[in-house]
Amino acid sequence: MPSELPELKNILCSGNLAYGRWGKEFENRLRNFVGVNNLMTTNTYSSAIQIALTVLNLLPGDEVIASPMSCLASNMPLLTYGLKVIWADIDPKSGTLSPESVRKKISPKTKLIFHNHFCGYIGYVDEINTIGKEYGIHVIDDCVEAFGSKYKGNYAGNLGTDISLFSFQTVRLPNTIDGGALVFKDKSLYDKALLMRDFGIRRDVFRDEYGEISKDCDIYMKGYGATLSEVNSYIGCVEMEEIANLLAKQKKNAINWKNEFVDIKFVERNNIDPNYWIFGILSDNKLHDLLSFRERGFYTSSVHFPNNYYSVFGEMLELKGVTEFYNSFIALPCGWWM
Repeated sequence: MPSELPELKNILCSGNLAYGRWGKEFENRLRNFVGVNNLMTTNTYSSAIQIALTVLNLLPGDEVIASPMSCLASNMPLLTYGLKVIWADIDPKSGTLSPESVRKKISPKTKLIFHNHFCGYIGYVDEINTIGKEYGIHVIDDCVEAFGSKYKGNYAGNLGTDISLFSFQTVRLPNTIDGGALVFKDKSLYDKALLMRDFGIRRDVFRDEYGEISKDCDIYMKGYGATLSEVNSYIGCVEMEEIANLLAKQKKNAINWKNEFVDIKFVERNNIDPNYWIFGILSDNKLHDLLSFRERGFYTSSVHFPNNYYSVFGEMLELKGVTEFYNSFIALPCGWWM
């Protein structure tokens, strides 16, 4: 969180707290950083997911293939929307979706692949997107923890996937206290989502010449109240001024961790450049190593618990890759604040 916010009082006293000048500026800064055009912010990450599902015309009962190793904040909105979550297995060396498992889980009811990039480690983007195109299934890149991560030189959100989602909640980068964003490959979906974000209202014709709600402005689609406030957007703008520096600090911390170890296995793959939201290692004795790091003053954890063990998602499904990864994965602190 930035230590100085000189414009905050002006915003609070301006009478314009809803999406406006700072909202548009924050979106522009995000577009320039990620390298995309069709990007829009939302008030929460959950709102971003709901808009994505609605704009794709998904219906309750449709099946979505997802990773049980991602954050509950990613998977719960899928269930709440009414989708049937089908767990695919993961690569036990990276924590990301296994393309082979995804392919095996496809059925006639599959309408979406929700591709989580675990803790900033980009998954098998090319393989998963190819499967989606082959079967005519939309793919969403879940970049909840991956802002600033790269794959083949491009930032997450600019990897050719149908829709990409970001979170700007308090533990993310950039941190706007709460918020999210969507990136669309298809401009027609982007244009539709812009209306959907604001109750389906076309603001350019919503008011008549007297400032009254115009009878000529029809509301013809479903929508949400999901615009990001000026306060959150302004904080995001200030954060974006430092984002390159913050990411560089995290990468430096990761290099320090690598230099610290000789025989420990890292979470890594070719062609990816993680944002190092955390530094992931794979341990042969997880509990021992986890407690050992904590005794040294480094709070280590598993980050997420496998969602396939939660009864809310239905009968517990044992997945070999998930079990192997969870039993060995440890996240070391690597944030810019270290």
